Amino acid sequence: MNFDLTEERQMLQDTLRRFLKDRYTTEKRNEILNSDSGMSADIWNTLAELGVIGALFTEDQGGFGGAGFDIAVVFEELGRAGVVEPFLDGALLCGRILADAGDMDRVEQIIGGEVQMALAHGEPTSRYDLNQVETTAKDGVLNGRKAVVMNAEAADVLIVSARTSGGVADIEGISLYAVDKGAKGLTIQGYPLLAGGRAAEVTLDDVTGTLIGEEDKGYALLKDAYAIATVAQCAETLGAMTKATELTQEYLVTRKQFGRPIATFQALAHRMSDLLIEMEQARSAVIRAAGYFEGDTRIRDINVHAAKNLMGRAGRLVSEESIQMHGGIAMTQEYELAHIAKRITMADHRFGDTDYHLEQFIALTQS
Repeated sequence: MNFDLTEERQMLQDTLRRFLKDRYTTEKRNEILNSDSGMSADIWNTLAELGVIGALFTEDQGGFGGAGFDIAVVFEELGRAGVVEPFLDGALLCGRILADAGDMDRVEQIIGGEVQMALAHGEPTSRYDLNQVETTAKDGVLNGRKAVVMNAEAADVLIVSARTSGGVADIEGISLYAVDKGAKGLTIQGYPLLAGGRAAEVTLDDVTGTLIGEEDKGYALLKDAYAIATVAQCAETLGAMTKATELTQEYLVTRKQFGRPIATFQALAHRMSDLLIEMEQARSAVIRAAGYFEGDTRIRDINVHAAKNLMGRAGRLVSEESIQMHGGIAMTQEYELAHIAKRITMADHRFGDTDYHLEQFIALTQS
């Protein structure tokens, strides 16, 4: 089977890699991390102009890609560069929900970089369960609390999940609402994240929202959007792991001890070989998850769960081994590996950790 990129995807990858290499240096990232917004509007708008956001959507949705491999190419490059801008949450996750719900006007604005979005779905007691929603909505008025809402402070509009019928853990009865940033009764308490970017705790006290899609049918929109977001997260982690191994290889051949490069030490050579083997397995898992994304939903979910579980385990090994083989320099903020290792580690907790995805994989394969 040929796993080479198509000509269009190769051009997209080359363009994105060149831009990020030139513009997204470690110094630039540290400047962004220390800013109040936790992101660069200039980087966001420039990538939108380059068509990077458009690659996340199908032609019917106003983009020019949208397949699993298109999304994997984009996020692998974002992961290699350690990009902290919320493309995963603000563009892909929110955009795919809106596209599936038929709100094409907002999708067009997202693709053009004209609007910032945030998905307020997770709650303090929900963990990774999409169906666990305690926030309520009655006649378009929302009350409740949302936790770790990525990009909430910068968002112009929040997509908020709320229960319009049924019990707290029911799949049916979840609806999605668009809430303007300045809505009365909306409180946003922001904070920086360990791996870069910002999130917030969101409180809704009689907040008026506008229904997105059909009432009580929000779960299906969330499930499909989270599936592709998980594939994107795996691809982003793969890119970060690739960068970590490259930095480690470079360090081992340049750092000398006892008059020779430490890469010639057998113990370190064996550890580096283990990392490269894990990288090949991780890449295969991402390719498989991306390739099956447009197929049967059960097969899609099995491969997504398998990939996310593997990325969590392999990512932990890569980040820990890279730091150990670098020594103290790997812990300094001025050195790129420090940020990359944080992103690899924290990625395991996005959209379900290794244990959660193992449980879901077992449940699906035994059913």
